[in-house]
Amino acid sequence: KQIEQLGDGITDRFPYNFSQNGLVAYKHGSLLESQTVSKFLGEDNIKKIVNWTMKYLSEIDIPVKRGTFIEFRSGMLNISPIGRNCSRPERNDYEKFDLEHKVRENMVNAMRKEFADLNLTFSIGGQISFDVFPNGWDKTYCLKFCDAKDFDEIHFFGDKTFEGGNDYEIFSHSRTAGHTVTSPEDTKEQCTKLFMS
Repeated sequence: KQIEQLGDGITDRFPYNFSQNGLVAYKHGSLLESQTVSKFLGEDNIKKIVNWTMKYLSEIDIPVKRGTFIEFRSGMLNISPIGRNCSRPERNDYEKFDLEHKVRENMVNAMRKEFADLNLTFSIGGQISFDVFPNGWDKTYCLKFCDAKDFDEIHFFGDKTFEGGNDYEIFSHSRTAGHTVTSPEDTKEQCTKLFMS
């Protein structure tokens, strides 16, 4: 994902590179670890989650539904009641609908009960979806590769830093200085003030 977004050689350009919350971790260009949710949970549990999710989504009534309701990523399942193939206007409309009708919140609560034995975290983020991953696999996972004696400070910048947001755990972690941002431009401005002045 990093190579796709930032170009070839990215793992050699910085001392540490973390994607998928640190489940794929590099130090000085060398792979430290590569973990996947399917290896960790096992295929039978993945199928249970997928089957339950598809049944649940087939039984809810929302204004529109589009394709790709479950996106399987190496470190998580991303679930979208409207579907990730929705258009920008549909996405914006769904976000308003969801805030009023709590579609994602209700689904997450139902999944917490159904899959309590799997020790999963459910993290609502963005406008249309939520992530499902093993406990401890949030963004703080990458900190296990950053030895405290090697760093005076670790700063984290994120937009979903509220409790329940997908940045909250690392934003509020005792080892990080958390910063809430609203856009790439805001991130650049905050970094400039903090590190370049």
